[in-house]
Amino acid sequence: MERNVEFNSCGDTVRGVLHTPDGATGPLPLVILAGGWCYVKEIVMPYYAKAFTDIGVACLLFDYRNFGDSDGQPRQHIDPWGQIEDYRNAVSFGRTLDEIDNDKIGIWGISYSGGHVIVTASLDPRVKFAISTIPVVDGYPTMRRCHGERKFAGLMAKILEDRERRHAGEPGGMIPMSSTDPDNELSSWPFPHVCTIFNDIKQNEAPNHEHINTIESVELLLAYQVKPYAVRIHETPIMMAVAKGDNITSADLEIEVFNAIQSPNKHLAVVEGVDHMSLYSNNDHLGKVAGVQADWLQNLLFGGAAQMAKAAE
Repeated sequence: MERNVEFNSCGDTVRGVLHTPDGATGPLPLVILAGGWCYVKEIVMPYYAKAFTDIGVACLLFDYRNFGDSDGQPRQHIDPWGQIEDYRNAVSFGRTLDEIDNDKIGIWGISYSGGHVIVTASLDPRVKFAISTIPVVDGYPTMRRCHGERKFAGLMAKILEDRERRHAGEPGGMIPMSSTDPDNELSSWPFPHVCTIFNDIKQNEAPNHEHINTIESVELLLAYQVKPYAVRIHETPIMMAVAKGDNITSADLEIEVFNAIQSPNKHLAVVEGVDHMSLYSNNDHLGKVAGVQADWLQNLLFGGAAQMAKAAE
């Protein structure tokens, strides 16, 4: 079962889709899912939502402000703190739904939003669990590693030029999300296969995806750090899935942030045989990670009740 929904976030209308398990009755746990860099709700998230609804959990998939079906200007502008605010407003909306158990609302994210859910969980006690998938956790070293010394210098020059343009009262510029010719065209994520995979997804599944973003979005990414918030998490259950050897969001940075989480109820899944982009393009790889996450969530939400029921037999 699914229905279109919308809610207010800082004065703009955010639109999404609520999926509930077929035949479900009574208050349900809820997972709130949002995308990563430039992603709209049709990219990957429905596959993960299916894994969660199969275990009896409702799922809310939404587009951030400035993206997809949601309102907001400027379009294709990625403000991580604005997106974190959208998550928190999605939690507020979820708590108004009659079919949802307010004590079992959690959040899921992938790539950039994989970092957002850790930050959100540290700030908002209404979040009862968080699932982080191949997260971006530290923007500056991530960008420096992805671009390399020469291209990173060019990226910084473009960012500073854009900042001066905006200071002069002119509109900020745009930059491709990725490029098939990263040696000759600057982009946010300079990997040809990223461009190829997302353009294929746009053609086949997600027509609302636009493979560009504001230059200012990259500047904001350079100031983005998750670890200072991870250390604040003392009680909220956290699950992180890392692709072994991820060379885009860097598995070593991800694991460092996982280790900083103070909650004893945390689980790290280092998944072999997958990489960052195969979790968008390879359904077997995606299913492997989604299955691990769904198993963890099922045990978290229903494990104790299931064990008590078995003991009572």
